[in-house]
Amino acid sequence: MRYCKKCLQTDTRPGIKFLENDICPACNYHNQLKTVDWDSRKEYLKSIVEFGKRNNNSGYDCIIGVSGGKDSLRQALYVKEVLKMNPLLVCLSYPPEQLTQRGADNISNMINHGFDCVNIYPSPQIWRKLMRKGFFNFTNWAKSTELALFSSVPRLAIAYQIPLIWWGENAALQLGDLNVMGKDGSDGNNLKKMNTLGGGDYSWLLDREINKNKILQYLYPSNDRMEKANLRITFLGYFWKDWSLVDNGNFSTLRGLDIRSEKPWEIGDPLGITSLDEDWVTLNQMIKYLKYGFGRISDYVNEDIRLGRISREEGIELVKKYDGKCSEKYIKSFSKYIGISIDEFWDQVDKSVNLNLFSRVKKGVYKRKFKVGKGL
Repeated sequence: MRYCKKCLQTDTRPGIKFLENDICPACNYHNQLKTVDWDSRKEYLKSIVEFGKRNNNSGYDCIIGVSGGKDSLRQALYVKEVLKMNPLLVCLSYPPEQLTQRGADNISNMINHGFDCVNIYPSPQIWRKLMRKGFFNFTNWAKSTELALFSSVPRLAIAYQIPLIWWGENAALQLGDLNVMGKDGSDGNNLKKMNTLGGGDYSWLLDREINKNKILQYLYPSNDRMEKANLRITFLGYFWKDWSLVDNGNFSTLRGLDIRSEKPWEIGDPLGITSLDEDWVTLNQMIKYLKYGFGRISDYVNEDIRLGRISREEGIELVKKYDGKCSEKYIKSFSKYIGISIDEFWDQVDKSVNLNLFSRVKKGVYKRKFKVGKGL
């Protein structure tokens, strides 16, 4: 396990590849921003906007997948107020047992800013079964829900004949998952190659009880179908100088976003601005930490280090305090939802703990072997 010498990105992130000088792709991209011709990039953005308006077959110029959170609220308002487009929003909604009141309030706040929004509700019974299957097959309950989340946008775009999709950050540039890199930094047509989506493979979802017709909302459109629809997914964050967790959080909070009030050691998030619509991503971030040695707070501090808001040493202390933290109440509510005991939860997690990075103290308690900022 190695760390980027500029930030605290690790080489254990799926899809990442450090440069020869031990610099991660995100730090390398941030350094390149100093020489970007922003006027040229602005003209490129205008051409994409014109593409959307020129191919306006339904009355909507573009489509945006939203949760009502910090990123999607800022994107939607930018597209409407700055780009002067008429977007259709699409929200894949969680079942009642998972959706927080905060999440419901935030999507309402977004719509009240003057948007049309289509809400999609997959079958809650299938959702629960697939979530359980993802947890026991991959120790990742979001393996199935991410398929539905990412598939819902291009599926609806094709159905409504809206060829332009705006997406937020390019994970290849801003996190280092190079699998999603397209023809350039704005091209999002390789989104389904990200680690969790596995290229859109849905075969593992099928069994004797669940056939293809029961998981239609989880099927990412094929490349041929996307090409036939002339579908273009564009990363909007590529065109912003100030795309970041903190900047998006500040912008959206000032426009009605309801954020978390939990303690940082309960959610691994000192700002409380992520995963607002449900609580179980927090425990998935804890599991990610035990698999790869980094969690949610690492993404925060990496951005802040690059932007000069904190030093690398300050980032190390924050990662030591909060990475991998998760309140037991979220583990209990998740376990109850998929019908397992707390012991069964930890038995499954234990199978996926990276023992090269952690040693077992007792069930549910692990001690890191690596030194934050230095690695192994």
